[in-house]
Amino acid sequence: MVLALALDEFKNSDKTFTEGGLTFLVEENLLNQTGKIAVDFIENEQSSGFQLSSQNPVGGGGCQSCNSGTCG
Repeated sequence: MVLALALDEFKNSDKTFTEGGLTFLVEENLLNQTGKIAVDFIENEQSSGFQLSSQNPVGGGGCQSCNSGTCG
């Protein structure tokens, strides 16, 4: 399992957290597995994009190419 960003509507099974002035939705069951989730914007010479990490890693650790339209 890999953490990724996607647009979604709030559901009763979601928890919310705010980071950097943005509000994020996370399914409660996933949040129970991951613990605290951090969202960072990374820029380097090759690319830029959002990187997700969690207190309890669950997989590959983020999406490096969100701004290229390949995030799911």
